[in-house]
Amino acid sequence: MAEEAAVRAQGEVVRRLKQDKADPDEIAKEVAKLLEMKAQLGADEGKHKFVLKTPKGTRDYSPKQMAIRERVFNAIITCFKRHGAEVIDTPVFELKETLTGKYGEDSKLIYDLKDQGGELLSLRYDLTVPFARYLAMNKIANIKRYHIAKDFDIAGQFDPMIPDAECLKIVHEILSDLQLGDFLIKVNDRRILDGMFAVCGVPDSKFRTICSSVDKLDKMPWEEVRSEMVGEKGLSPEAADRIGEYVQLHGGLDLIERLLQDAKLSQNKLAKEGLGDMKLLFEYLTLFGITGKISFDLSLARGLDYYTGVIFEAVLLQQENDHVEEPVSVGSVAGGGRYDGLVGMFDPKGRKVPCVGVSIGIERIFSILEQRVEASEEKIRTTETQVLVASAQKKLLEERLKLISELWDAGIKAEVLYKKNPKLLNQLQYCEDTGIPLVAIVGEQELKDGVVKLRVVATREEVNVRRENLVEEIRMRTRRP
Repeated sequence: MAEEAAVRAQGEVVRRLKQDKADPDEIAKEVAKLLEMKAQLGADEGKHKFVLKTPKGTRDYSPKQMAIRERVFNAIITCFKRHGAEVIDTPVFELKETLTGKYGEDSKLIYDLKDQGGELLSLRYDLTVPFARYLAMNKIANIKRYHIAKDFDIAGQFDPMIPDAECLKIVHEILSDLQLGDFLIKVNDRRILDGMFAVCGVPDSKFRTICSSVDKLDKMPWEEVRSEMVGEKGLSPEAADRIGEYVQLHGGLDLIERLLQDAKLSQNKLAKEGLGDMKLLFEYLTLFGITGKISFDLSLARGLDYYTGVIFEAVLLQQENDHVEEPVSVGSVAGGGRYDGLVGMFDPKGRKVPCVGVSIGIERIFSILEQRVEASEEKIRTTETQVLVASAQKKLLEERLKLISELWDAGIKAEVLYKKNPKLLNQLQYCEDTGIPLVAIVGEQELKDGVVKLRVVATREEVNVRRENLVEEIRMRTRRP
């Protein structure tokens, strides 16, 4: 109805404008009326279409979800620091030319944007390429760094496989600490892959695109991958079949030794170098005591173009049923590898800085832990409050505020309810609901005696503590083992 009225009003304005003796004041009134009606229509339309939601691919995080995220971040950062890493940060977007040509077929996933200055920009796709740009810009030849609790890299010229082995040890430590369940870390080497492609008859020009196909073996059966190689990428069926014989192999040192004796691979320089380093890597991993979770897997390819040596990927395992002899993968939670040529792409003189790094699949880990918490109905604390300052009688707000100020100044994490005269039962219930372990209760008698009654919420034990000793008592009772 409103739309019809607006159309009629517009027609009336047009009709009057066509009249030779039209009154300007009347026309102005009609125009004002029309504009008001259209404005109202626009407002109504806006109200109808406005939907409260986050953009696609994004989400909000509740306090409970953020507590899980913080637990994960703390575990990862603690591990990175334990291994002597420094922290850096880079912008969330880069010049488009910085990212172009670094990711192979994954380049289509880069999002472009333009800033106010007219520079062509793109959102960073990962943290590795920006790190390489950072090293080249700042002329850094050696650094061990981590980046916003998900990426860890070692840059510099070192003896073979020692930094690579440490990266794998870090992945093992993080996944063990987070208790995500059984996991396996697959390792391979780009040189072994390229050597394998060469002896199987893959043309040099097709190495990267065939590597991208092999990378899909964790999601597609071999028959479908073979069909893509032959039907879409023009590889000969004979070459594809020869690749199939290799990519279905996985094992440990015994497999490496067998491939070093392989009649074809042993004659390829790249493959021989890769297998030699893989053998050395497994020797170091044996010293670290983690080979039980490591598998040398020739199907692992990782499609990014910048990898030059060792590559690895960690997957969670799940036993489907009692009749399955080997666990099956339920998703990747970490990945990485060696990229010795990437920094040189940004350095004006082509100066190379060897690098190896790992990226932790934060969002995947969050999802797994969230599902586990929901299933177990585990109660998650969303604050780190050590003590609630409470009162047992009325008119003690000033005393509560004095005490909590003393605790805050001493670095104690404390809360107080924002009521002048809260009931003690309500204050205790708040602690039960939020997981606060201690209650510091002030009352008239406690004030006379110079003590504070400290209550342990879990056991309901109560002790009187001298006010000057309260801070140390709280610290002692909330100290983590």
